[in-house]
Amino acid sequence: MKYILISVALMVSICAIAQSELERIELPTPEVTGGNPLMEVLASRQSNREFNSEVSLSEQAISNLLWAGFGVNRIETGQRTAPSALGANVVDIYLATAEGVFIFDAEDHCLFKLNSEDIREFTGNQEFTQTAPVNLIYVAKYDRMPEQFIEFQEFYAAADVGFISQNIYLFCSSEGLATVVLAWIDYQLLAEKINLPENSQILLTQPVGYPVQ
Repeated sequence: MKYILISVALMVSICAIAQSELERIELPTPEVTGGNPLMEVLASRQSNREFNSEVSLSEQAISNLLWAGFGVNRIETGQRTAPSALGANVVDIYLATAEGVFIFDAEDHCLFKLNSEDIREFTGNQEFTQTAPVNLIYVAKYDRMPEQFIEFQEFYAAADVGFISQNIYLFCSSEGLATVVLAWIDYQLLAEKINLPENSQILLTQPVGYPVQ
């Protein structure tokens, strides 16, 4: 991966952390063709709680995974692969890996590294989260919600993360990957581990990896 140092002043709206600089990690261009037919993907979609800890996801696989989940599929408008209530895009995708914690910037299709701590064990109360090479953490940033809809912000965010996580499920089904959505989490502890910004909420997590053969 290619690393570029950037100022936090340019990233405060994304990360809201107190570091002097972040590492920008360029992702390969997502591969947006191919895959299995939709009906076959739906037929094979499933939750899988066993991951092959010996096999990592390639940079290309991570790029494709994130694009499928909530990437930009219409460059001219910046709109995404999953719908978002009011077009607010309140959900950010964080990644917990053995190399640290990252946040996905869909507009530039890149990652920003928040820290170098392996926090996968905190992404769920099940031990298998430690064997999945990538654990996605879905975070709602409510400061993006139009003020007149604040009353419904949690409902809208929950709907958004449902669309995103299902995109991830379908991508994994097409690519022969294992995944499962988790809600049994110590939310307060995980929030501390990712330095959760104010007016934000962790909604769900979703480990992804190769299945045990």
